[in-house]
Amino acid sequence: MNRIFGSKSTAPKPSLNDAVKNIDDRVGGLDVKLSKINAELSTYQQKLARMRDGPGKSALKQKALKLLRQRKQIEAQKDQLENQSWNMTQASMTTDNLQNTMITIDAMKTANKQLKKTYGKIDIDKIEALQDEMLDLIEKSNELQESLLTSYDVPDDISESELDAELDALGEEIDFENEMAESGLGMPSYLNDESAASDKLPTFIDEQEEEPAKVAN
Repeated sequence: MNRIFGSKSTAPKPSLNDAVKNIDDRVGGLDVKLSKINAELSTYQQKLARMRDGPGKSALKQKALKLLRQRKQIEAQKDQLENQSWNMTQASMTTDNLQNTMITIDAMKTANKQLKKTYGKIDIDKIEALQDEMLDLIEKSNELQESLLTSYDVPDDISESELDAELDALGEEIDFENEMAESGLGMPSYLNDESAASDKLPTFIDEQEEEPAKVAN
């Protein structure tokens, strides 16, 4: 059957844009015809202006009138095609806007589903528990830092008067050492740090050192 009547056409149907382009091409062809008619009418008008009344002028005038009728018909056809083109252009723009609107709606639906899916995985209670745990850890960290900054060298119960008395005593000790140094006596050897660190006893002035034993000849 297909061989007899021909196979079904699989060519895509023309779109609105294709129809608009076809009409614009037809309008362009009419513009060419109008330009040709206007050129001929200009020539006839110049000839009629120079001719005297008579049969020749009447015949030329009839040709000019015929061209004017053709121009009127072509202009009317052109206006009709331009109106059709404009209507189809508006329809194409409306179709494009609708398509863009549908694409936007589909994108919003997809985003909405994704948001619902994402928020469905979020547990508010777990997030709050996690925040509480983080706050506890921060508080413990602050307590640890404060404990590390605590000084254990000086007891808190030492009064300021005791510190002043110790400072005065230290000043008197320094003054005493300076007076001993100025008098030439110097510091006693048993108060010397190096002597105090050793196991030797201090040597007194009234003690005589034992003479070494003489070796018999």
